[in-house]
Amino acid sequence: MARPGAFDLADRLAVLVPRWVTQLCVALLCAAGAGVIRAMLDGAAPGAAPFALVFPAVMLATLFGRWLAGLITAALTIGYAWFYLYPIVDSFAFVDRAGAVNVAVVTFATLITVAIGEIFSRAVRRATQERDREIADRDLFLAEFDHRVKNNFTIVAGLLDMQRRRATDPATVEALGAALARVESIGRAHRHLYRSGQPGLVEMRDYLGDLCATLADALLLRGGVVLECNIAEGALPRDRAVSIGLVVNELVTNAAKHAFTGRETGTITVTFGPRPGGWELTVSDNGSGIDEKAKPSADGGLGSRLIEAFARQAGGTISIESDRTGTIATLLLEA
Repeated sequence: MARPGAFDLADRLAVLVPRWVTQLCVALLCAAGAGVIRAMLDGAAPGAAPFALVFPAVMLATLFGRWLAGLITAALTIGYAWFYLYPIVDSFAFVDRAGAVNVAVVTFATLITVAIGEIFSRAVRRATQERDREIADRDLFLAEFDHRVKNNFTIVAGLLDMQRRRATDPATVEALGAALARVESIGRAHRHLYRSGQPGLVEMRDYLGDLCATLADALLLRGGVVLECNIAEGALPRDRAVSIGLVVNELVTNAAKHAFTGRETGTITVTFGPRPGGWELTVSDNGSGIDEKAKPSADGGLGSRLIEAFARQAGGTISIESDRTGTIATLLLEA
C-alpha cells in the first residue's frame, strides 16, 4: 500500500526537478484531462454544466502538486469554460450581470477547494513526517538493543570459554563446552532474527547453515568426518527457531563425540524442510549406532533430557532409531 506522502509529487521529485516545474506539469496534466473529458461531454450535450469539471481537476492538482498547481489548474479550467462555453462562445463577454456573478462564485468556490486540498495535503505531510521520525527512533532503539544483546551474549560466551580453558577436570571442561555451544546457538538465532527482514521470524536456511558451519569447525577436527546440511527455505518464530537450533546442536554434538569411535571417516547429515502439515528435522549419521546397553533410560542423562525438552519447546516430537549402520533422529513439527 502506498504511503500517504507518496502522492506529493512536488516533494518526491524535488531531487530531480524544481518543485515549481513539477507543480506546473501537474496543473497542465489535470487541466488537459478535464479538457478531454469536457470535449467528450460536449459531444453528447454541448455547453451543459460548463464549470462542473473545474472542482475535481483543481482538487487533484492540489493534492498531487500543492496549492500552486491547484491555482494554475483553476485558472486554466475556469478560463477555458468561460471563453469557450459560457455564456457566449469564444468570448469573455457576459450577456447579463448574472453571468458575471456565476463566474465570480465559481472562482470563489474554486479558491476554497484549493485551500481545503492544501490543508489536507499539509496534514498528510505532517503525519507522514511524524511517522518517519517515529520509525527512525524505533530503528535506532532496536539497533541499540540489538547491539547490547550481542554484547551480552559475547560476554557470557567469553566467560564460559575462559572458565573452560582454566578447568582441569574433563567432566567440567565438557559441561562448560556444551553450555558455551548452547549460548552461541541462541546468540546466532538472535543475529539472524534481525537479518530476516520479517519481524519476529528467523530464516532457517541461513540460521541452521551458519550453525552447522560453526559446529563443523568446533567439533569435526578430523578431516575424515564431515557434516552435511540440507536446509530448505522457511521462516519460523524466533523462540521456535532457537529450540530447533538447540536440538541440532545437541544431536550433532552427540554424533561427533560417540558415533565414530574407533573410525576415521563418517558423515553426519542435517536435513530440515517442509512436510505435509508442518516441518521435519532429521540428524543422521553412518556411524556404529548406539549400543543397546548404553542407550539412556527414561530418566537418562542431561543430554537426552535437554533434547526432549527442546523438542517440546519447538512444538514437536522426536524419535531416535539406531542400528549398526548408524543413527537417525527425527523431529516432527506441526505447522
